[in-house]
Order: sequence, then C-alpha cells, then structure tokens
Amino acid sequence: MSTESIAVAPRGVVHRWSETLIPTTREAPAEAESPSHVLLLRAGFIRKLGAGIYDFLPLGFRVLRKISEIVRQEMDGAGAHELHLPVLLPIELYKGTKRDQDYGELLFKISDRKDAQYALGPTHEEPITELVGGSVTSYKQLPVNLYQIQTKFRDEARPRSGLLRCREFLMKDAYSFHLNVEGPGGLNETYDRMYAAYTNIFKRCGLDFTAVEAESGPIGGSASHEFMVNAPSGEDTILKCPVSGYAANVEKCEIGQRALGTLTETPTGELTEVHTPGLPGIDEVGKFMKVKPDRMLKSIVFQIAEHGEGSAGISWVVAVVRGNHEVNEGKVKAACGAKKVVLADEKAARAAGFAIGYVSPRTVNTVPGTLLLLDPDVTTGGFWASGGDRADYHVKHFNLRREIGATLDDAARVRIADVRNALEGDPSPRSAGAALVTGRGIEVGHIFKLGTKYSDAMGLSVLDDKQQKRSVIMGCYGIGVSRTLASSVEQNHDANGIIWPAAIAPYHVIITLMKADSQEHRDLARTIAGELAQRGIDVLIDDRDERPGVKFKDADLIGVPIRLTLGEKSLAAGAVEFRLRTADDKGELVPRGEVVNWCVSAIVHGRNARPSDAAQS
Repeated sequence: MSTESIAVAPRGVVHRWSETLIPTTREAPAEAESPSHVLLLRAGFIRKLGAGIYDFLPLGFRVLRKISEIVRQEMDGAGAHELHLPVLLPIELYKGTKRDQDYGELLFKISDRKDAQYALGPTHEEPITELVGGSVTSYKQLPVNLYQIQTKFRDEARPRSGLLRCREFLMKDAYSFHLNVEGPGGLNETYDRMYAAYTNIFKRCGLDFTAVEAESGPIGGSASHEFMVNAPSGEDTILKCPVSGYAANVEKCEIGQRALGTLTETPTGELTEVHTPGLPGIDEVGKFMKVKPDRMLKSIVFQIAEHGEGSAGISWVVAVVRGNHEVNEGKVKAACGAKKVVLADEKAARAAGFAIGYVSPRTVNTVPGTLLLLDPDVTTGGFWASGGDRADYHVKHFNLRREIGATLDDAARVRIADVRNALEGDPSPRSAGAALVTGRGIEVGHIFKLGTKYSDAMGLSVLDDKQQKRSVIMGCYGIGVSRTLASSVEQNHDANGIIWPAAIAPYHVIITLMKADSQEHRDLARTIAGELAQRGIDVLIDDRDERPGVKFKDADLIGVPIRLTLGEKSLAAGAVEFRLRTADDKGELVPRGEVVNWCVSAIVHGRNARPSDAAQS
C-alpha cells in the first residue's frame, strides 16, 4: 500500500464498544456460504431482513461510507459532478428504450393509489437522459459528466452470497454526454479518465483487481471494461495472457491464431445416418454414437435482429463449433456484421426449414438467407459427427467439402471466424506462443461507451456549431459500492475473520482492555485514542466486561488492522502490546511513547509495515 493509499482525515473518531451495536456471533446462518456472507453476518456488519435484503449495522455502514468517500474523491477529481436522482421511476421513461422488457422479471414494478405504474431503478440511464434532454440544448454545454451514489433494486430470483447478489444494493453510477467521440471533450477522453479513476479507486480500497475487456450486456453500447476483484470464490471467469497482460471475460476474450484446415480433406467414410431418439444433450448423443464431443459439430441457429453493414441479405446465421465448445453470441454478431443477433425462435426456425436440435452445416444450402460461420477448430478435417437435419437423427463421417460443395468457397455465404468462448490453454491474441490462463473474479465496476443508444431512443440531441441537430453521445460508468465491500472480504480474510485494508476498515485501531474495570487502564486507553484521533486515526476501545479470549477473537473477527492491548505486565514495563491483523503476526511490546507513531506508520505504509520497514522503503 502506498503512502497515498489512505487519506488521513484531519481528526479520527473514538468510539467505545460498549456504546455501539456490534452483535458478533460464533456461527452464521446455514444459508450463508460465501466467505463474505458468513463473516459479515458473524462480525455484526450486516443483518438479514429478508431475501436479498440486509441491514447495514454501524460497522458495515462505516465501511460503506469510507468506500463511498474514496469514490467521491476520485470522481470529483476526474471532472464528474454529483447529483441525486429518484429511486421511483415512472414506467413511461422506458417507452423509447424498451429496457423494461429487456430487464424482464429483474425489474421491480409497483403501482400507486391511482394505478400509475413505476419501476424501482436498477440503473438510471433513462432518468439521467431525460434530465439532460430537458436542460442541455447546445453543444457549448457539453461535455458534462454526472454521477450519484444511490440505492438500486433488482428482483433476483435466487438472491445468494449476501451482498454479492442481492435485491437492494448501493451503487455509484455516472453518465457522460458528448458531441464527439474523438478529440477534446470527446467520449474517449472521458472514458480514459474514468478508467484511470476506477483504477485509483480500487487501488485505494486495497484490492487486488484486474481490468478486463468485456461485452456491454443489457446496458448496450460498444466498448466496455469490467473491473474484477481477483478471488478464488469469484463467480466470473477471467482469461489472461501471462506475457502481454491482456485480460478479458469469457464473453469478450479473443483467441489467438489457430491452425486452419484446407477444407479439401478426404472424407473418413460414407455418410452414415444414426437414429438418436430421446437424447437430451450432446454428451448423451456422443455416448450413444460412441463419439467424443470434440469430434462432433455443434450448429447453433441465430436470427438477425438488427442489420448492420455486413449483414445485408442475411436472415439466419448458423454458427458451428466443436461439441465441447460454446458458441459466443457477441462474436457471432461481429462475424456476421449485424448490430444485433438473437438465438433463433424455435417455431420460426422450424418453419424456415431448420430441424432445431439436429441442425448441420448443410442448411446453408437448404435454407435461403443463411450465413454459415465456421470456427477454425472445425475446419481441420478428420472424423466428424453432426446433426442429421431431421428430428431424432445424427450422421457420422460428416465432411464439409463433400456435404456442402462449392458453397464453401462463397465468401458471402460461408465465413471462417472465431465464434466460440475462449478456454484456458487457447493461444493468446496478444503474444505469439503464449497461452491463455484462467482466474476467478468478482465484478465490482463496469464502464461502457454507450454511443447514441439512449439519446436516439429518448430524443436527446443538440445543435452543433453549424446549427445541425446531432444525437448526443453517452458513456456510462458503474461501481457496486456494497459489492466492493463484500468483495474485499472475499479477498481479505482468514480462518479467524476479516482482514480489512486500512483505507476502508471501520476503525484503524482497536484498543483492548484486559481489565475493563481498571480506571487507570481506561484513562490510558482514552489518552492513546485521543492522540491517535489527532493524527487522523479512527479508534474503537473494547471496554466490555468480557474475558480477554472473547475480546481477542472478536477483534480478529471484525478485522481492524491494528490491535493495541493494555495489560498489567506490559504497562508495568512502560509498554503496550502492538499487533497487526495478519495471519502470522504474534504481536510485540512497544514503548508507550512510541506506540502512536507505530500505528500511524503502519496505517500509512501498509498493514504489514512497521516504522523500521517504512524507514527502509
């Protein structure tokens, strides 16, 4: 942790354990499974009120405030301006964007006494666009970057992992508005500032994280990056190049150059039809046919939902990958040149001539308006099995050249393209000879280049310097504040409890009184706490009438970075026991006159640092 990693306040706070609410417990509820869910409940940071709904108790709220303040400082420093938008949103706001339909059951909907319909905002693209549309009329008022830290709502079907996937959560969302993408005041300039601000935020929060290229998802837009906290318990897979540093999520990750076949390979045998009734998946079909999944062709049918420059004349797209691979919708969209593709409606696809569940690449010749996309891995020849293009049948010895013929050479109808999800061991797209490796992560931030998706849908435009009406270009930048809190615990804990990074710890120092009824010990604790507070350090005095063992366990559980213990033996020697909240620190006696400097040095220079370490750094 650098010296800039924690902003020391002009004066810290001093609180007494006996006067606040910290209901620690030895056990967590049975449904708590992830480390953060277990420890935040046990340590008295949160309390469950309902499914996916949590109270933030004093310790938890202090952490939320500290994360929020770091976010505010970096956002303000990057030129953004804070406001506050309503949670309750008229459903009419979604008329142009149709996101109420895109969100589906995730969107909380309510009605008032007059039966007017409202939504509880999951994000605030629509209200912020409406606000700017009613306030900005000229290009001279751009760019502008607005943000809020606000409660959001999503009606998760199965809330889980405590704060990591809940129904009510705290989020920072920012939105920028521009006339141009490039140049001064353009979207790219602000996007780069937001990327730097996010990097600073998560560094200051003491997190080990990776910024990865990502798909835009339901928000929409072009480019985007996710900020992922690296944690073995993370629900998302990250792929990285260990040489170049390239990183992306599964949906976005590119694959480096792979071997291509010539599409002239000799068939491995006569095309043989096999009756395969009642087999629900490719693994079951493979077992029945005695064919491994990696020698089967998986053909997935898509429809063009919104045409782009490269998709003229195309109605259907058949993407073909190996049976042990997964088709990537984003890559399919890019490869066919469409603005939007969707999985084919089964009824419409059957009517067009596709035997859904049994489709083969041959349909490029039988269904008009079909584009065939072949992943490089399926072009290398050898034995292949495939769907048989009629219900309950597959075929063996499928050969692309024999079965498709001259159409394979028609670039308007057949393209070779990366259309699958990347896997560990695939070639790196950024460093020849390197292979991708996987890790696990928790998404805590996401930034998007939205373009004109929302401004076009909601009529947000301005007059430029030539008095021409121009759609406003937007960017969107989100941070899950409560999710960041939980992610820190996922990354920073041991068998005894939480280990908070100093910058976001509820308190920096806990002073544990071995004899809480000793006036001398209580007076000394207040004196040391006051001196620490003068140096900007937040202090919790454990003045409870409890056994030392209970206090030590609770101190480890709540994860305060430094524990000072006032005991008779140490005080008789004119010293205080100083212990860092790390797995291997056993504590040591520090002269009373030096203990404040020790604490300040450890907080400023990092939780593993001592004054001697800081002097050498």
